[in-house]
Amino acid sequence: MADKTFLIWSITAFLLLYLVVILWVGKLGAKHSRSMRGYSIARGQVNPWIIGISFGATYASANLFLGVPGWAYTYGAPTLWWTFGCFVLTWSGLVLFARKFWRDGQKQEGALTLPHWLKIRYGSVSIQVLVGLLALFNIYYVVGQNVGLATTFEAIMGLPYAWGVILGVAVTVAYLFVGGAYAQYIGDGIQGVFMCVAGLAIFVSLAWTIGGGWNFLGELGAQLHAIDPNLTAPVAQSGPFYSWLAIISISWLLFTFGLLPHLMNKVLSIEKEEDLRPFILSSGITLFLLSCFAVFAGMAARVIMPNLASADSAIPVYIEHAFPTIVVALMIGGLLSAILSTTNSLYLGMSAIIGNDIYKPLIAPLIYRDANADSDKIEKSTLVVSRAGLIVVGVVSMIMSFKRPDSLALLTQFGISAIISGVIAPIALGYVWQKANRLGALASTIGGAGCYIVLTVTGIQENVFVALGISSIVGFVLMIVVCLATSRVSVPQEYMAHAE
Repeated sequence: MADKTFLIWSITAFLLLYLVVILWVGKLGAKHSRSMRGYSIARGQVNPWIIGISFGATYASANLFLGVPGWAYTYGAPTLWWTFGCFVLTWSGLVLFARKFWRDGQKQEGALTLPHWLKIRYGSVSIQVLVGLLALFNIYYVVGQNVGLATTFEAIMGLPYAWGVILGVAVTVAYLFVGGAYAQYIGDGIQGVFMCVAGLAIFVSLAWTIGGGWNFLGELGAQLHAIDPNLTAPVAQSGPFYSWLAIISISWLLFTFGLLPHLMNKVLSIEKEEDLRPFILSSGITLFLLSCFAVFAGMAARVIMPNLASADSAIPVYIEHAFPTIVVALMIGGLLSAILSTTNSLYLGMSAIIGNDIYKPLIAPLIYRDANADSDKIEKSTLVVSRAGLIVVGVVSMIMSFKRPDSLALLTQFGISAIISGVIAPIALGYVWQKANRLGALASTIGGAGCYIVLTVTGIQENVFVALGISSIVGFVLMIVVCLATSRVSVPQEYMAHAE
């Protein structure tokens, strides 16, 4: 058990050191962030192995280290459908999509964001702006990270929840404002390694917290079964894993998760096609180490501390129980890294989309009548708007975070699922089907995302994962029908020439 006073001082020292390092990284990135391309993707400036670690670290958010273990605390073994799918299914999706996404992203002036990639693929500014607006649903994901950070501070240090929210937002926005994508990747590389070590240590600790020697997983299963047989069943009686349909829907979400804007922009940061191999390998290793271990500590917390007020606090409280004080401080550092690495990617992705995919195609033409003559001014103003958007997103997410949600994991999945519902068909069919056109893509984006919002907001389908599955099917059907009905609408000639 950790000594509370020493623990608080140790974590405070870690945070001060972290702040110094992260601001130093931000300063290093300043010289790479003087253009929109440098600010948003830092293409060619960072080693592909580090970008791969950044992919995994960004993926392993507060959801994997707090929200999913909170599910494990509540529902037990059925949560493993989620945690193992995070590696197997998400990485499989990345392996399938990354190379073609990168190739198509090199056309014309080169894509900077996912909405920009869709504009190039379909020759449509409308789809760029529409998906850019849809990507703002990531604000719920940002709020989830703020909540996770504040919950960790509150559970371990006794810091008031609101102050934890303010601290996390202020630090992240400050160094991204200066250093952009370069600072984010280098910071993620450092944090990702730290997180991998922390995840392994948490898993190994079950040997002495649960007992059973090398058979600690068997012992954990036996103790959970003794509490409630439903905790070791393949399907839960309630919650996200209440049926096989819900589990299939969750699997679909995890397969498509890598297509989210703040993750796919990392593929666009790769400079040469041969660098995709180390990027994908590094991503896979990091995903495995970060996604497959913390969930067991959530189940162990149910055995050791069965009456927690908040399931999302299972991991912080478990760590405090399992390790000596100095190790607890380091483990909490790993948790903070998991949260901050995702938060910075979300902030950067949203701010780049605000500038590049909403302001530049929609508002800049109204201000600058002669686009050719004013191209430098448009580029500079787009960068300014992106940085201003970073501050706005930070403030809005902070305000939204002050009210703690009932479930951290469900909050983060709401926004994610809305985005995936709208973009999955245009991306997937855009890869494999030459008849995919802009009208079909627009219909799919509006119909898929609209269906999801109607199902969830009205309460027709309360399970967000099932709502995602239904909405994805609607999106695919709409796109196929509209594309076939408007087959005379051509795809961009450059794309067709490349495809041939």
